[in-house]
Amino acid sequence: MDLLRIIVAVILPPLGVFLEVGLSRQFWLNILLTLLGYIPGIVHAVYIIARR
Repeated sequence: MDLLRIIVAVILPPLGVFLEVGLSRQFWLNILLTLLGYIPGIVHAVYIIARR
C-alpha cells in the first residue's frame, strides 16, 4: 500500500499526504510546499509516507 501512496505522492503530493494523515498540519504544509515548488512538495510527501 505504501508503494501506491508514493506513486500518488509523485503525481499529486497533497493527495498522497492526505491519504496518509488526513486534514492535519502536515497536509497544509505540503500544499504550501507544492505551491512554492513541485519538487519540495514531492520530497515532503515521500518523507511523510516513508516515516510511518
